[in-house]
Amino acid sequence: MTQSAHCKSLLDSLSEYVDGTLSEELCNEIQRHLSDCQNCSIVVDTLRKTIYLYHAITSEPADVPRDVRERLFHSLKLEDYLQH
Repeated sequence: MTQSAHCKSLLDSLSEYVDGTLSEELCNEIQRHLSDCQNCSIVVDTLRKTIYLYHAITSEPADVPRDVRERLFHSLKLEDYLQH
């Protein structure tokens, strides 16, 4: 199997790997591959950071300034839903 094909076959299981739902045997194989393949290591690291940032952003509600909220609701013709 070429390096590119090996990368693709391992990256097909990437979500399960990052989620921790993959078998121990396949996890070990991916970890061995990651120690030798900088490109795949970058992909895994980027995915982990993306997931972390997503959770960090969605766990804290955004405070939208009142004037921005009002302009948005007016432009969407949702004035009736504005809380005063």
